[in-house]
Amino acid sequence: MIRIALAGATGWVGRALVAAIAKTDDLALVAAVSRSGAGRDAGEAAGIARNGVVVAATLAEALRTPSDVVVDYTKPNAVKGHALAAIAAGRHVVVGASGLGADDYAEIGAKAAAAGVGVIAAGNFSITATLLKRFTLEAARYVRDVEIVDYASAGKPDTPSGTGRELAEILSARRQAPSSTPVEKLAGIPATRGAAVKTGEHPVQVHSLRLPGYVLAVESVFGAPDERLTIRHDAGSSASPYVAGTLLAIRKVSGIRGLVRGLENLIG
Repeated sequence: MIRIALAGATGWVGRALVAAIAKTDDLALVAAVSRSGAGRDAGEAAGIARNGVVVAATLAEALRTPSDVVVDYTKPNAVKGHALAAIAAGRHVVVGASGLGADDYAEIGAKAAAAGVGVIAAGNFSITATLLKRFTLEAARYVRDVEIVDYASAGKPDTPSGTGRELAEILSARRQAPSSTPVEKLAGIPATRGAAVKTGEHPVQVHSLRLPGYVLAVESVFGAPDERLTIRHDAGSSASPYVAGTLLAIRKVSGIRGLVRGLENLIG
Protein backbone atom coordinates (compact mmCIF):
# COMPACT_ATOMS: atom_id res chain seq x y z
CA MET A 1 0.00 0.00 0.00
CA ILE A 2 1.38 3.41 -1.02
CA ARG A 3 0.70 6.03 1.67
CA ILE A 4 0.00 9.51 0.29
CA ALA A 5 0.18 12.99 1.80
CA LEU A 6 -1.72 15.38 -0.45
CA ALA A 7 -0.98 19.11 -0.35
CA GLY A 8 -3.77 21.16 -1.89
CA ALA A 9 -6.40 18.60 -0.91
CA THR A 10 -9.35 20.99 -1.17
CA GLY A 11 -8.30 22.51 -4.50
CA TRP A 12 -9.69 21.79 -7.95
CA VAL A 13 -7.44 18.79 -8.67
CA GLY A 14 -6.95 17.91 -5.03
CA ARG A 15 -10.62 17.13 -4.42
CA ALA A 16 -10.71 14.89 -7.50
CA LEU A 17 -7.59 13.05 -6.28
CA VAL A 18 -9.07 12.44 -2.82
CA ALA A 19 -12.07 10.79 -4.47
CA ALA A 20 -9.94 8.80 -6.93
CA ILE A 21 -7.53 7.50 -4.27
CA ALA A 22 -10.49 6.26 -2.23
CA LYS A 23 -11.50 3.99 -5.14
CA THR A 24 -8.11 2.25 -5.42
CA ASP A 25 -6.86 -0.90 -3.69
CA ASP A 26 -3.16 0.01 -3.64
CA LEU A 27 -3.19 3.67 -2.56
CA ALA A 28 -4.16 5.23 0.77
CA LEU A 29 -4.57 8.89 1.70
CA VAL A 30 -2.99 9.27 5.14
CA ALA A 31 -2.49 13.05 5.34
CA ALA A 32 -3.92 16.12 3.65
CA VAL A 33 -2.99 19.81 3.60
CA SER A 34 -5.12 22.88 2.98
CA ARG A 35 -5.06 26.19 4.82
CA SER A 36 -8.69 26.90 3.98
CA GLY A 37 -9.83 23.39 4.87
CA ALA A 38 -7.74 22.83 8.01
CA GLY A 39 -9.56 20.83 10.65
CA ARG A 40 -12.10 19.30 8.28
CA ASP A 41 -12.33 15.66 7.26
CA ALA A 42 -10.58 15.31 3.89
CA GLY A 43 -13.26 13.04 2.42
CA GLU A 44 -16.07 15.34 3.47
CA ALA A 45 -14.19 18.34 2.05
CA ALA A 46 -13.90 16.49 -1.28
CA GLY A 47 -17.62 15.76 -1.37
CA ILE A 48 -17.34 12.04 -0.59
CA ALA A 49 -17.77 9.94 2.56
CA ARG A 50 -15.69 10.84 5.60
CA ASN A 51 -12.32 9.05 5.49
CA GLY A 52 -10.93 9.91 8.91
CA VAL A 53 -8.07 12.03 7.57
CA VAL A 54 -8.10 15.45 9.22
CA VAL A 55 -6.83 18.21 6.95
CA ALA A 56 -3.68 19.92 8.28
CA ALA A 57 -2.93 23.60 7.85
CA THR A 58 0.72 23.07 6.83
CA LEU A 59 2.84 20.43 5.16
CA ALA A 60 5.13 20.38 8.18
CA GLU A 61 2.19 19.20 10.26
CA ALA A 62 1.19 16.59 7.66
CA LEU A 63 4.74 15.20 7.50
CA ARG A 64 4.43 14.10 11.12
CA THR A 65 2.23 11.29 9.81
CA PRO A 66 4.28 8.48 8.19
CA SER A 67 3.82 8.49 4.40
CA ASP A 68 5.60 7.37 1.26
CA VAL A 69 4.72 10.03 -1.34
CA VAL A 70 3.90 13.72 -1.08
CA VAL A 71 1.70 15.01 -3.90
CA ASP A 72 1.62 18.78 -4.36
CA TYR A 73 -1.20 20.64 -6.08
CA THR A 74 -0.84 23.94 -4.23
CA LYS A 75 0.31 27.40 -5.36
CA PRO A 76 3.37 28.68 -7.26
CA ASN A 77 4.77 30.40 -4.15
CA ALA A 78 4.53 27.25 -2.02
CA VAL A 79 5.40 24.30 -4.24
CA LYS A 80 9.21 24.54 -4.20
CA GLY A 81 9.37 24.81 -0.42
CA HIS A 82 7.00 21.88 -0.10
CA ALA A 83 9.07 19.73 -2.47
CA LEU A 84 12.31 20.46 -0.63
CA ALA A 85 10.70 19.84 2.78
CA ALA A 86 9.27 16.52 1.60
CA ILE A 87 12.64 15.43 0.19
CA ALA A 88 14.37 16.39 3.45
CA ALA A 89 11.82 14.21 5.28
CA GLY A 90 12.69 11.24 3.04
CA ARG A 91 9.49 11.28 0.99
CA HIS A 92 9.12 10.76 -2.73
CA VAL A 93 7.37 13.69 -4.43
CA VAL A 94 4.90 14.19 -7.26
CA VAL A 95 4.65 17.85 -8.35
CA GLY A 96 1.46 18.87 -10.11
CA ALA A 97 1.50 22.57 -9.19
CA SER A 98 2.90 25.07 -11.70
CA GLY A 99 5.25 28.01 -11.25
CA LEU A 100 8.69 26.37 -11.21
CA GLY A 101 11.37 26.68 -13.88
CA ALA A 102 14.44 24.79 -14.99
CA ASP A 103 16.69 26.24 -12.27
CA ASP A 104 14.19 25.32 -9.55
CA TYR A 105 13.95 21.77 -10.85
CA ALA A 106 17.72 21.46 -11.08
CA GLU A 107 17.94 22.20 -7.37
CA ILE A 108 15.06 19.86 -6.52
CA GLY A 109 16.57 17.08 -8.64
CA ALA A 110 19.97 17.42 -6.98
CA LYS A 111 18.43 17.32 -3.49
CA ALA A 112 16.31 14.29 -4.39
CA ALA A 113 19.28 12.39 -5.83
CA ALA A 114 21.36 13.15 -2.74
CA ALA A 115 18.53 11.98 -0.47
CA GLY A 116 17.91 8.81 -2.50
CA VAL A 117 14.28 9.66 -3.29
CA GLY A 118 12.36 10.27 -6.50
CA VAL A 119 10.53 13.31 -7.84
CA ILE A 120 8.15 13.28 -10.80
CA ALA A 121 7.01 16.67 -12.07
CA ALA A 122 4.88 17.58 -15.05
CA GLY A 123 3.53 20.86 -16.32
CA ASN A 124 0.37 18.90 -17.07
CA PHE A 125 -0.57 15.34 -16.08
CA SER A 126 -3.21 15.07 -18.80
CA ILE A 127 -2.59 12.42 -21.48
CA THR A 128 -3.65 14.75 -24.32
CA ALA A 129 -1.40 17.55 -23.04
CA THR A 130 1.43 15.04 -22.98
CA LEU A 131 0.69 14.21 -26.61
CA LEU A 132 0.79 17.95 -27.45
CA LYS A 133 4.33 18.01 -26.08
CA ARG A 134 5.36 14.86 -27.96
CA PHE A 135 3.92 16.03 -31.28
CA THR A 136 5.45 19.50 -30.88
CA LEU A 137 8.93 18.07 -30.34
CA GLU A 138 8.50 15.85 -33.38
CA ALA A 139 7.38 18.76 -35.56
CA ALA A 140 10.30 20.89 -34.34
CA ARG A 141 12.68 18.40 -35.97
CA TYR A 142 11.39 19.51 -39.37
CA VAL A 143 10.11 23.09 -38.96
CA ARG A 144 12.52 25.64 -37.55
CA ASP A 145 10.12 28.45 -36.57
CA VAL A 146 7.83 27.85 -33.58
CA GLU A 147 6.27 29.95 -30.83
CA ILE A 148 4.00 29.07 -27.91
CA VAL A 149 0.65 30.68 -27.08
CA ASP A 150 -0.65 29.96 -23.60
CA TYR A 151 -4.27 30.67 -22.56
CA ALA A 152 -5.70 30.52 -19.04
CA SER A 153 -8.42 32.02 -16.86
CA ALA A 154 -8.26 35.67 -15.86
CA GLY A 155 -7.40 34.76 -12.29
CA LYS A 156 -4.52 32.33 -12.87
CA PRO A 157 -1.70 33.61 -10.65
CA ASP A 158 1.35 32.44 -12.63
CA THR A 159 2.49 33.05 -16.17
CA PRO A 160 3.18 31.20 -18.33
CA SER A 161 1.28 28.10 -17.30
CA GLY A 162 3.26 25.06 -16.22
CA THR A 163 2.28 23.38 -19.48
CA GLY A 164 3.54 26.26 -21.63
CA ARG A 165 6.69 26.79 -19.61
CA GLU A 166 7.74 23.14 -19.60
CA LEU A 167 7.09 22.90 -23.33
CA ALA A 168 9.09 26.06 -24.10
CA GLU A 169 12.02 24.95 -21.94
CA ILE A 170 12.40 21.60 -23.66
CA LEU A 171 11.84 23.16 -27.10
CA SER A 172 14.63 25.68 -26.46
CA ALA A 173 17.03 22.80 -25.90
CA ARG A 174 15.98 20.91 -29.05
CA ARG A 175 14.74 23.35 -31.68
CA GLN A 176 16.57 24.59 -34.76
CA ALA A 177 17.71 28.19 -35.18
CA PRO A 178 14.70 30.37 -36.08
CA SER A 179 14.52 32.54 -39.18
CA SER A 180 12.48 35.34 -37.57
CA THR A 181 14.12 38.68 -36.73
CA PRO A 182 15.67 38.54 -33.23
CA VAL A 183 13.66 40.47 -30.64
CA GLU A 184 16.63 42.67 -29.74
CA LYS A 185 16.72 43.97 -33.33
CA LEU A 186 13.05 45.01 -33.45
CA ALA A 187 11.74 48.57 -33.31
CA GLY A 188 8.46 49.76 -31.82
CA ILE A 189 7.46 47.82 -28.68
CA PRO A 190 9.56 44.65 -28.68
CA ALA A 191 7.79 43.33 -25.55
CA THR A 192 4.74 42.57 -27.70
CA ARG A 193 6.73 39.66 -29.17
CA GLY A 194 6.27 37.80 -25.89
CA ALA A 195 8.83 36.54 -23.41
CA ALA A 196 11.86 34.50 -24.40
CA VAL A 197 12.23 31.18 -22.57
CA LYS A 198 15.76 29.89 -22.96
CA THR A 199 17.31 26.73 -21.55
CA GLY A 200 19.20 25.82 -24.73
CA GLU A 201 20.86 27.62 -27.61
CA HIS A 202 17.68 29.00 -29.19
CA PRO A 203 15.02 30.77 -27.09
CA VAL A 204 11.31 30.20 -27.62
CA GLN A 205 8.89 33.13 -27.58
CA VAL A 206 5.90 32.52 -25.29
CA HIS A 207 2.74 34.62 -25.32
CA SER A 208 0.38 34.29 -22.33
CA LEU A 209 -3.27 35.35 -22.52
CA ARG A 210 -5.33 35.55 -19.32
CA LEU A 211 -9.03 35.89 -20.13
CA PRO A 212 -12.41 34.88 -18.71
CA GLY A 213 -13.87 31.81 -20.38
CA TYR A 214 -10.63 29.83 -20.53
CA VAL A 215 -9.51 27.02 -18.25
CA LEU A 216 -6.22 26.19 -19.94
CA ALA A 217 -5.10 25.94 -23.55
CA VAL A 218 -1.68 25.78 -25.13
CA GLU A 219 -0.77 26.15 -28.80
CA SER A 220 2.45 25.33 -30.57
CA VAL A 221 2.40 27.52 -33.68
CA PHE A 222 4.81 26.56 -36.47
CA GLY A 223 5.48 28.58 -39.59
CA ALA A 224 7.27 27.60 -42.80
CA PRO A 225 7.27 29.23 -46.26
CA ASP A 226 3.65 29.26 -47.52
CA GLU A 227 2.35 26.91 -44.81
CA ARG A 228 1.54 26.78 -41.09
CA LEU A 229 0.93 24.14 -38.46
CA THR A 230 -0.87 24.59 -35.13
CA ILE A 231 -0.88 21.89 -32.45
CA ARG A 232 -3.28 22.73 -29.62
CA HIS A 233 -4.47 21.30 -26.34
CA ASP A 234 -7.63 22.57 -24.61
CA ALA A 235 -8.60 21.63 -21.06
CA GLY A 236 -12.22 21.40 -19.97
CA SER A 237 -13.82 22.40 -16.70
CA SER A 238 -13.24 19.05 -14.96
CA ALA A 239 -10.06 17.99 -13.18
CA SER A 240 -10.53 14.37 -14.23
CA PRO A 241 -7.96 14.46 -17.11
CA TYR A 242 -5.18 15.11 -14.58
CA VAL A 243 -6.12 12.35 -12.16
CA ALA A 244 -5.03 9.27 -14.13
CA GLY A 245 -1.59 10.75 -14.89
CA THR A 246 -1.08 11.76 -11.27
CA LEU A 247 -2.01 8.29 -9.99
CA LEU A 248 0.44 6.78 -12.50
CA ALA A 249 3.18 9.07 -11.17
CA ILE A 250 2.39 8.11 -7.57
CA ARG A 251 2.77 4.44 -8.46
CA LYS A 252 6.04 4.99 -10.36
CA VAL A 253 7.91 7.52 -8.24
CA SER A 254 9.28 5.09 -5.65
CA GLY A 255 11.31 3.44 -8.42
CA ILE A 256 13.08 6.69 -9.29
CA ARG A 257 16.10 8.39 -7.77
CA GLY A 258 16.39 12.07 -8.59
CA LEU A 259 14.07 14.00 -10.91
CA VAL A 260 11.94 13.00 -13.89
CA ARG A 261 10.14 15.83 -15.70
CA GLY A 262 7.25 15.10 -18.03
CA LEU A 263 4.54 12.46 -18.05
CA GLU A 264 5.79 11.21 -21.43
CA ASN A 265 8.70 9.59 -19.60
CA LEU A 266 6.25 7.32 -17.77
CA ILE A 267 4.06 6.28 -20.69
CA GLY A 268 6.74 5.30 -23.18
